[in-house]
Amino acid sequence: MRTVISFRPQFFLLTLLTLCTAVSVCWASLNSNLFIEPGKQFVLGGSQPGAFKVVAKNVGKVPVEFKERPRGGGIFGRSTLAPGQSATLRYMAGSSALLLNPSNQKANLLLRVTGDTNLSMGYEPNGKL
Repeated sequence: MRTVISFRPQFFLLTLLTLCTAVSVCWASLNSNLFIEPGKQFVLGGSQPGAFKVVAKNVGKVPVEFKERPRGGGIFGRSTLAPGQSATLRYMAGSSALLLNPSNQKANLLLRVTGDTNLSMGYEPNGKL
C-alpha cells in the first residue's frame, strides 16, 4: 500500500514566512549616530513591554551620563562615558534610558540597541524626572 503525502506550497510558504518573522523579531536592532545638544537629555524607551540593551561608544569630546528611569518612577545613575569609552547597559521592561549631556558642547554617541526596539525617543531638558 502506498502512502501519498500531498505537498501544499501555500502551507510551506506561510510556515517559512512565520519562522523568518519570528527570527527577525528576536534579532531586531537599531543603530544610531546620536547627537545631544548642551544641557539636554535624550530619552530612549518607557512603557515598552520588553527589556532592551544599549551598546554605546562616546565618539564626542564631552562625557555623557547614562541613567535609568523605571516605570514606577525615580531615577538611577548607571554610568558616565568619557570621550572614547564604550559600555553595554541593560534596561528593564518599561524603563527609559536617559542620556544626559551636562556640558556646554554637543555630545556624540554611537548606539546599538537590541531587545525590545519598539521604543519611544525624544529630547528633554536635563534633570526632568
